[in-house]
Amino acid sequence: MSFATRMMSIILSLQIITAFLFITATASSPPSGFTMDLIHRRTNSSSSRRSNVDDQLRSSPYADIFFETSEYLMKLKIGTPPVEIDAEIDTGSEIIWTQCLPCLNCYNQRNIIFDPSKSSTYKARTCNTRNPSCNYDLVYGDQSYTIGSLATETVTIQSTSGHSYVMPKTVIGCSHNSSGFITTASGIVGLSWMSLSLISQMGKDMLGAFSYCFSPEGTSKISFGSNAIVSGDGTVSTPMFTKTEKPGFYYLNLDAVSVGETRVETLGTPFHAVDGNMMIDSGTTFTYLPASYCSLVRESVEKVVTAEQFTLSDGTHCYKTKTMDIFPVITMHFSAGADLVLDKNNTYMADGEAICLMIMCSPMTPVAEAALFGNRAQNNFLVGYDRSSLQVSFKPTDCGVTEDKKPRDSTSAASFSQFNIKFVLFIVVLSLIRL
Repeated sequence: MSFATRMMSIILSLQIITAFLFITATASSPPSGFTMDLIHRRTNSSSSRRSNVDDQLRSSPYADIFFETSEYLMKLKIGTPPVEIDAEIDTGSEIIWTQCLPCLNCYNQRNIIFDPSKSSTYKARTCNTRNPSCNYDLVYGDQSYTIGSLATETVTIQSTSGHSYVMPKTVIGCSHNSSGFITTASGIVGLSWMSLSLISQMGKDMLGAFSYCFSPEGTSKISFGSNAIVSGDGTVSTPMFTKTEKPGFYYLNLDAVSVGETRVETLGTPFHAVDGNMMIDSGTTFTYLPASYCSLVRESVEKVVTAEQFTLSDGTHCYKTKTMDIFPVITMHFSAGADLVLDKNNTYMADGEAICLMIMCSPMTPVAEAALFGNRAQNNFLVGYDRSSLQVSFKPTDCGVTEDKKPRDSTSAASFSQFNIKFVLFIVVLSLIRL
């Protein structure tokens, strides 16, 4: 064989090797650019977190969520054998609790009330030797309350791996006295920063990340861990703040509100801040603004909408019209350039012969937050909380349409990769023989 022919054969062999190495790399990579984006965004993460990325993609917990009355409920199971409950998602509270037998004062719920005596994994929590029982007493912003005892129990939710995600010895509240809740949910799942919330008890493997997508109707999902990172076209992110005087809550910084083309700045008002002035709350329906600043926003709406106005007893501001087209688009301007252009259904609600503004000008009670970003305004946004990067991200999404996020089967990918490597080696040997 001539030297030229030999060189052509070597070049051809190298081209074939390169092509098949490319195929091999493609086959063994994740099903999308999601993993690479995760590693890029988490440049300060530990090496152990990076090494666990593939495991998290194979098994990321999630739960179905659905809207009922004024809140969003997630499905999960507690106890052994598992008992399904529906619990309200609440980023503004800590405890995971459900109504339990014996029930001294309970409201009507959809599912059966949990009976801890029938669970082999239920164990009452001990606080100290003088008080062997560990009790809790919670009062929420709307004055609803729950009183009960803390215990450890197995909590089970779904996972992208197809297997259940099981959390043994999770601290939950067993409520024996609860009132003021207008719901058929079994209880509440707290998702705050605090140690007893669901996301905190999931541990570092979940990267401190969760996301949810609220559909005004139908079923959507809440996700945890690697599948909860929100990114891609249309995503905007804003810093997340905490307050020492109110630990556990997630705060955003609202710079301004635009009503149509009119921008109402917080600068120059008592509401202005740079370290968080508005709590984001999945458990509150409406959005609340401090009265003085809220009046400026309402006045801007009134300049556009000329229909007759009236105010309901709860402070809701309404207009006597059935035409949504006459209302201006409202945009929330959060810090770092996170501009949320809200759909009219996020900010207005048709009520028979009238349309009402869903931005309230006072807290629901004197003890509640003066500024809350409620769940109606979050409808049809994929909202991600990333405690590692201290950011909350928003991505406009049709939340009623869910995608199967299960990654490609790792066994099949590995087998395909091994086949490609063997084939490449065969080509190399064949080429050398021909030389």
